[in-house]
Amino acid sequence: MTRAKKILIWSVAGLLLLLAALVVFVATFDWNRAKPTINEKVSEALGRPFAIDGNLAVEWRREPDEKGWRGQVPWPHVSAEKLRVGNPEWAKGDHMVALERVEASLSPLALLSKTVRIPRIQLTAADAELERLADGRDNWTFDLGSDEPKDEEPSPWTLDIGTIGFDKGQVRYDDRTLQAKVQVDVQPLGKPIPFSDIVGKARADAGTQQGAAAQDYAFAWQAKGSYRAQPVSGEGKVGGLLALQDAAQPFPVQVDLRAGATRVQVEGTLTDPKNLGALDLRLRMSGDSLGNLQPLIGVVLPDSPKYATDGRLIARLRDADGASYEYREFNGRIGDSDIHGSLTFVARQPRPKLSGTLTSNQLLFSDLAPLIGADSNEEKKARGESSVQPTDKVLPYERFETEAWRSMDADVSFTGRKIVHGETLPISDLTTHVVLNDGALSLEPLRFGMAGGTLDTHIVLDGRQTPLRGSAQLKARQLKLKQLFPSVQAMQSSLGELNGDASIAGTGNSVAALLGSANGDLRLLMNDGVVSRGLMEIAGLNVGNYLASRLFGDDEVQINCAAADLGIKDGLATSRVFLLDTENSVIRIDGWANMKTEQLDFDIVPKSKGVRIISLRSPLYVRGTFKEPKPGVHAGQLVARGAGLIALGVAVAPVAGLLALVAPSGGQADQCAPVLQQMKK
Repeated sequence: MTRAKKILIWSVAGLLLLLAALVVFVATFDWNRAKPTINEKVSEALGRPFAIDGNLAVEWRREPDEKGWRGQVPWPHVSAEKLRVGNPEWAKGDHMVALERVEASLSPLALLSKTVRIPRIQLTAADAELERLADGRDNWTFDLGSDEPKDEEPSPWTLDIGTIGFDKGQVRYDDRTLQAKVQVDVQPLGKPIPFSDIVGKARADAGTQQGAAAQDYAFAWQAKGSYRAQPVSGEGKVGGLLALQDAAQPFPVQVDLRAGATRVQVEGTLTDPKNLGALDLRLRMSGDSLGNLQPLIGVVLPDSPKYATDGRLIARLRDADGASYEYREFNGRIGDSDIHGSLTFVARQPRPKLSGTLTSNQLLFSDLAPLIGADSNEEKKARGESSVQPTDKVLPYERFETEAWRSMDADVSFTGRKIVHGETLPISDLTTHVVLNDGALSLEPLRFGMAGGTLDTHIVLDGRQTPLRGSAQLKARQLKLKQLFPSVQAMQSSLGELNGDASIAGTGNSVAALLGSANGDLRLLMNDGVVSRGLMEIAGLNVGNYLASRLFGDDEVQINCAAADLGIKDGLATSRVFLLDTENSVIRIDGWANMKTEQLDFDIVPKSKGVRIISLRSPLYVRGTFKEPKPGVHAGQLVARGAGLIALGVAVAPVAGLLALVAPSGGQADQCAPVLQQMKK
């Protein structure tokens, strides 16, 4: 035998002898004698108390999951009882985590590649107290040598933990920043429940076909506490084994959570639990108002009637641009209205963003009104909301909450195919595109199908300004009079239409403030209509009823053309052209309406066409406030405020603007065209 072979044999023999001695030492050594040293070193590393108060043991046995020759190599299996990880000095509890028993196995061969491989850890009777103060300090964040030099090379050793198993446990969570205080208790089910029994066979089979079959539900949990001064309770089920290294292995979850009147139910899976990687859940939500979801999900939503939705939630929690949540193909109801669509929420910086497309096949206007701020004070009171509306004012004083607008961005399209509101507001459909960007809100367009025509609006509210700056452009086209007034029998034979344009801009944090500072123009044109006392009674216009009876008596009067051109400056709307052309007379309206003070002052002057045996009624006026307008009869001859309209001494520009609204009606010529052309000349 050569000298080299002898050296090799003795070296291998020495190594085997050393390993054998190490095995014997590990197997026979009383590891409880090492507990004081272990406790001291771990406490020093964690920066807080750590203790193993029970038995500490190590035994060698084969690992059943290892195949081939590796399965013949014995592994050290470590067990420790009554472990406790303490709290930082500021925390009120005596421990952060306490465990009755911990078991783990260590791969000896992996140590040769500087890897601490622990295929499985089993936790028994875990008890955790998690606490976070209002200043952001929490007891689950450890200081593991952050004061070491930054240029120090990282350790070549890596930690590889395969799965974590657990049994019954208790978690108490107290978070002052979220105003949350909850206790969760976990108990074994006794008999596991198949994943398909909870989520359905089709859903479970789909996951299996993708190579990601979920484990059975093994534990039940219950939660009780409070969140933002609301009582919170919940229950559900989870699996029994967290696969930390296998990101594709789904972990089953089921949640039924109630917070106040809000209920959230989910069934599905969590993948890559080590990094909270992704969620694939069936999500159902219901409650009294969408606005109540904001504290729970962090998304600013408008107030609404009672709602319920059911859809699929796909979450990618580790996307580079921020965690993203997709609520796909959901169906639901808001009040008595249906709602469908898909929404995506991305928790990006500097602001999260909500985007998507929504549709409704039948939308009740009473359900839509709170979403667009058009609900009444009575409806607000029914939801427990206070109103700031003064009793003597008509224009809405409800304040725009622009502070909330800057908490997120949005890009959402909505289509309401059918709007239900009875006969008083003949809206047939609705489309809008809502864009919210850094506090600037735009609805471009907000389009209604109304009375056989369209009401097309573009609204911009810039919440970045203080006070808010808003602008609106409105365009009404071919609104059929017989559909606008379906209860007026005489109007049903009319082919007349209403057309109009408006452009206004103002500043203020309410509708009243915006209109009170507004500048712009308003033009309206109506042809081939009917006016009567009956029409005014149906419309609920007491002042109009008085004026109609004074001007026309009790008879229905055909309106050839009604034209209005109002200029608005600093909230004061002044008539440039305002007339009604009937078969026997022309009625001029001069005056103003102050939207800042809600005062008005208009004169109504009739002028007969030709000689009549019975003269037309006397000149009238309307004064007072928007809330309580007061009509009356001028006692003497009225002196015109401006140039005589009946003499056609009207500025050309307003008339030209009204001519632009003239459109054919039912195949017949518009009756306003001749009147306006004569005025223009």
